[in-house]
Amino acid sequence: MLVEIAEGKSWVMKQALEKLRVAADWHCSLERIHREALALALLERIAPPGTTTPLIFEDREQFLLAMQAVPSPHINWKQALMEGMFDERLFDQAGSLLRAIHTQGAELEDAARREFADRTFFHSLRVEPYYLYTASILPDAAGFLHALAAGMDTFAETIVHGDFSPKNMLIHKERLVLLDHEVAHLGDPAFDLGFFLAHVLSKAHHFPERRDRFLDAALRFWRVYEDTRGLESRAVRHTLGCLLARVAGRSPLEYLSSAERQHQQSAVLSLLNAPPQTMAKLAEQFRERIR
Repeated sequence: MLVEIAEGKSWVMKQALEKLRVAADWHCSLERIHREALALALLERIAPPGTTTPLIFEDREQFLLAMQAVPSPHINWKQALMEGMFDERLFDQAGSLLRAIHTQGAELEDAARREFADRTFFHSLRVEPYYLYTASILPDAAGFLHALAAGMDTFAETIVHGDFSPKNMLIHKERLVLLDHEVAHLGDPAFDLGFFLAHVLSKAHHFPERRDRFLDAALRFWRVYEDTRGLESRAVRHTLGCLLARVAGRSPLEYLSSAERQHQQSAVLSLLNAPPQTMAKLAEQFRERIR
């Protein structure tokens, strides 16, 4: 809910729901709102200025919080992309923003690391509906997806946003502002990379007339992120996992037709036995298979 206050100030108030607003029967604890409040406070410290919405207050008993509203005018980045408004510089910003969160998040003091160590919400809202559910209905992908899910348990490298996508970014004065932090946790940064890139590659699939622009933008984002942790092969695997989950998991991309979902599923399954090792190879092979 947008709350407009005197003197031009505005808040956004957000309250957790036990059942998510999706078609599937998908539930998660109301306590996740507390994780989002913690993340809002943390990101104000570690993310570049102006790229997040500062926390105003939290009401723990009512499972709600208030954050500073993004000033108008603004537009959702996913909406802009779907309407054909394409600005390559925003992919640079996204890469730079995620790099900053991962870099600064790796340097947290012990108390902050403990606050984000629990992965319950991430498991409920990402691992189970994306990887484990998809594995249960696609036996050919089960081994790959179970390995991805298990592999994340071995990493506690930095703050992982867990929902880093164009849908959760607003454009205000040609700058991105990041939203929705309820699954933030200490974990594997490769998931954030795969989650974002799967959105970009899915749009490359959906918009053949802009396919090359989306694929080039994906690589541009990757280059700006500037991997210094040896994440590339893991990030490629998470991209494949998310590409599959967004057509066969609990939260399929609404803009893909049933034929496009089936085509994307087949394309990704064909890559799982010998996944590419670089983002450039992934973009090339994905383009070939969805042509």
